[in-house]
This record gives sequence, structure tokens and C-alpha cells, in this order.
Amino acid sequence: MNFLATPPANLFFTGKGGVGKTSASCAAAVALADNGRKVLLVSTDPASNIHEIFDTPIGTAPTPIAEVPGLSALNVDPEKAAAEYREKVIGPYRGVLPEVAITSMEEQLSGACTVEIAAFDEFTKLIGDTERTKAFDHVVFDTAPTGHTLRLLSLPTAWSGFLENTASSTTCLGPLEGMVEKKDIYAASMKALADGGRTVLVLVSRPEAAALAEAARTSVELGEIGVGNQTLLINGVFTATEASDPVAAAMDRRGQEALADMPAELRSLDRTDLPLRAREVLGVEALRGFLAGPDENAAAAETLTTAPPTALPSGLESLVDDLAKDGQGVIMTMGKGGVGKTTLAAHIALELARRGNKVLLTTTDPAAHVAGVVGDIPTTLEIGQIDPVVEVEKYRVHVMETTGASLDDDGRALLAEDLNSPCTEEIAVFHAFARTVDSAKGRIVVLDTAPTGHTILLLDAAEAYHREVSRLAQDVPEAVRGLLPRLRDPDFTRVILCTLAEATPVHEAADLQKDLRRAGIEPFAWVINQSLTPLDVRDPVLKARKAQETRYIAEVASEHAKRTVLIPWSESGGAEDAEAARGINAA
Repeated sequence: MNFLATPPANLFFTGKGGVGKTSASCAAAVALADNGRKVLLVSTDPASNIHEIFDTPIGTAPTPIAEVPGLSALNVDPEKAAAEYREKVIGPYRGVLPEVAITSMEEQLSGACTVEIAAFDEFTKLIGDTERTKAFDHVVFDTAPTGHTLRLLSLPTAWSGFLENTASSTTCLGPLEGMVEKKDIYAASMKALADGGRTVLVLVSRPEAAALAEAARTSVELGEIGVGNQTLLINGVFTATEASDPVAAAMDRRGQEALADMPAELRSLDRTDLPLRAREVLGVEALRGFLAGPDENAAAAETLTTAPPTALPSGLESLVDDLAKDGQGVIMTMGKGGVGKTTLAAHIALELARRGNKVLLTTTDPAAHVAGVVGDIPTTLEIGQIDPVVEVEKYRVHVMETTGASLDDDGRALLAEDLNSPCTEEIAVFHAFARTVDSAKGRIVVLDTAPTGHTILLLDAAEAYHREVSRLAQDVPEAVRGLLPRLRDPDFTRVILCTLAEATPVHEAADLQKDLRRAGIEPFAWVINQSLTPLDVRDPVLKARKAQETRYIAEVASEHAKRTVLIPWSESGGAEDAEAARGINAA
């Protein structure tokens, strides 16, 4: 791996959800520290799980990893950063302005926009302010799934441009003084990202068509904002060693075909292939082996778990039957990136449509590909997507035609500046989400939702956005006013948590369930996707992974889910073609 042979100061790992970014970034950080370097590992993912990998509580300040001298880790906590940002803005006015004005400022700074800019603020301190990281030779960033990462990396340009052109003193983020004073750090952050001598971007992918396509799109978009020093890491390459195992042969074949058809944008990059591991990548020793060659301990790992698997219904037919009963409402698939939410949503939508229901299949995921997993579309099935570019323009026009109509020229100019804020995209997408949920009267709307952190921000933001919409627009749409009651109505909204039989996806789904319940939303069912448990596998690596699944299937069924369905692994289950949607039950 060239990026570790001559490592730069900053290493970024990014890619589609579930491809192994966290494992790769943690392993790289350990490797650098083992070579005597001082390393800071940073997670900017709202759903970070580096604490689970190291079995160490990780806070927002550098936390030494006891088993790895020279390595420290920290999480960028968006909520904590937002709280600190709010207090920094509001604190000087407490006791000076009337209480009603303080309350108004607190409400103004309570939305997801503030969370994002606060998290960005923390990011810029680490990459743009060399004083913060001078004690370290390298900073390794475990970044969030692709859509979030692209936004994170493009924000230095977006915000510096916004600050340059905004004449007013307040925006959707409140007073601008604090941001203006950091303009130099924002510019330094972008300069560091674009400097190939200081920063390498590691595109992590699986040998799957959808993941490779996402990596190619990411490569192009990052190149367009000046991040050109890129390398490709293909994780989980499987080579069958047991000729009599048809599952192993199918898995091997699928991976080789995906790599042979790799997008042209990736072919020119330096590439490293890593084998599929028999064991989960948890703990320092597993991390030290992650970047090594073939897994020589696969056979020994077969006996990791010997208890019989929990008996669960296999296939989705019974679940779809129950979802079809009312003929209307919202079905949302949620879970960690890469667990198969898109395939699951597509299959449910297709089956509901084939039963004669009027169905809309759509997504709020910035990195979505629902249209790519549906083949022949029944006449009762409509495919849609919430496109941020389209929604932003519609929202701007609406606000200018309503609120702006009663303003003078100076007022309209001020409003137009406010609508150029990057936060406008969040509000516009939220509007579209609310309208989509509202449209599920008389039909079924299946929402392939964004990865966990983004989804929770979207759902938790409903009341905050209500205030923000009221600030900018004269009218608050009924769809926005009624969103939370609809999401909380179990007869109208059914949430399906999708996971794999692995530690991190299960535990993130469990955390998501807790957050949903705090918001008054009770999940309808859990789906454990792409499981080897129901299959007769003979390859040593697959047998070991099958044995390892047992504990997590039992955990889901006994501790988390009121209803659980197990979906066997299938060759087309990677969601990269139409057969994935049609053949998810095949095994």
C-alpha cells in the first residue's frame, strides 16, 4: 500500500456505507503507530463505532489507545459541537438582551443546519489549524458515508463563498461574526485537502458493482473540488477454495465480474485488494491482520460459535402480506449503510405493487440508487427520488414568491442571500420528505432512507425545521405540521430495521431503535439480510462467518426485535441489479 509506505500528514477514508471504511482507517492508524509514528484517529461519522472496534470509550478529546503506543482517537460529536456553538453565539447576549430575544436565538440555532456547521467547525480545527494536531505525525479520518463526506469536504468552498458574498449580519445559522473570524481556517482546510503532499484520499469499496459505482462518483466529485490525490482500496475480495461449495463459487464469481467491469474513473488509480476475513475486525490484533494477506486462520475460526442458530422465519412473504393489509401509509427501511436497505425497499415495493397496491418507491438518501435495483416496473409502481438540486430551486422560488413578495428591494436582497446558505438544501429536502410522507394517503409509499445518522437528523429535526420554515416563509405547509404525528402513528408508518448478522450493524440498528422510540416511533420489524445461516456452505472462510452469525441473530431475536425475518445470502443480493429485487428470497 503506497499510501502507508510514504504516508502523508492527512489520510481520509471514504466510500459507500458498509464497505469497511472504519476497519481500514483503524487498521491504517494502528500500522502507522506500530511504525513509531504519533497518530490521531478521527471519526467524523455521526454513527461512529471506533469505540467498539478498540473496546475503549472514545470521547471528543484525543483518547490514548492503551494497546497501541502512539495512537489516540477521538469522535467529532455533532450534537455536543452544536451545543457549544450555540452557547458561544448566544452567551455574550445573556443578561444583555431581553429573554424573549434569547429564546428566539436559541430556537433559530436549534436545527440540523447548526449541527452540521458545528461539526464542520470541529473538522476545520483538525485539518486547517496545525496547532491542534502538532503533537501528531499523522491524522487519519474515518469519514461518514459518501453523501455526508462529499458535503463535508465541499463545505470549505461553499462556506467561504457564502461568507464572501453575504452582506447581512444574520443567517439561518444566526450571527455571522463567529464564522467570519474563522474564514482563514476554512480556507486553510480547503488548501490542505487539495495539497497532494499533505493529504491522500483512500476510496474504499467492495468488489460489488454498486459500491464501485459509488466510489467512481465520489472520485469524480472530489476531483472537482480539488482533492486529486486518491487511491483505491478494494475490501472483502473473496477467492473460493472449496470446489464443491456452490455458494462460495457464486460469491467468487460475482466479485470477479464486478472488478472486471470496474468503472473507468477508478482504473487509473493505485489499487490495493484485501481478502474477505473469516473473523470480524474487532480488537487490535484483528486490525493488525486486516491489512495482511490471505486469512490463514479461517479453519480455526469455524468453531468460534457452536450453539444452534435461533429459528426464524426465512423470506419476506408473510411480512409483505401484513404490510399490504391497509393499502396505504409509509414504509421506511432503515439501518447502517451497506446492509441492503435499498434492495429490501425495492423488493417490498415490487411485491406490494404485484398484489395490486398503488405504490411509490423513493428515497431521501443522497447516495441512493433505488432505480438501479428495479427491473420490469408494474403499472402500479412509481419510482421517485428526492433530488436536492430540484428541491432547493423549488423552495427558493416559493419563499421569494411568498415572503419576498411583501418586502422592499433591500429586504428581498437580504432574503435571497439567506436562501443561498448551504442550510437551504437541508430545509428544502425536509419539505420534500414531509410532502412524500403526506402523499401516502390512498397509496403505499416505500422510503429507502439514508444511513442512520442522516435519518435520525431528519426525523429529530421536524420541530426545529418547523421554526426555521416559519422564519423564512409566511406559511407552514400542512405536510410539515402533520409530519411528526404521521411518523408516530403505527397504523400509518411502519419502520423496518435492516441489518446484517454482524456486531456493528446490529448495535447501530439497536441504537437507532432507541432513538426512534424516544421520538415516539416504534419499529414494525427487523430484517437480518444476506445471512449464511440458512445455507449449506463448505468453504472455510464462509463456514467461519456462518458460525459467527449465530450470536448476533440470537441477540436481535431475543433482545431487540418484536418481529424478525432472516433473508439468506443470494448471488444477486448486493442490490446492484434488477435480480436483487426479484430474487432476494432465493437461496
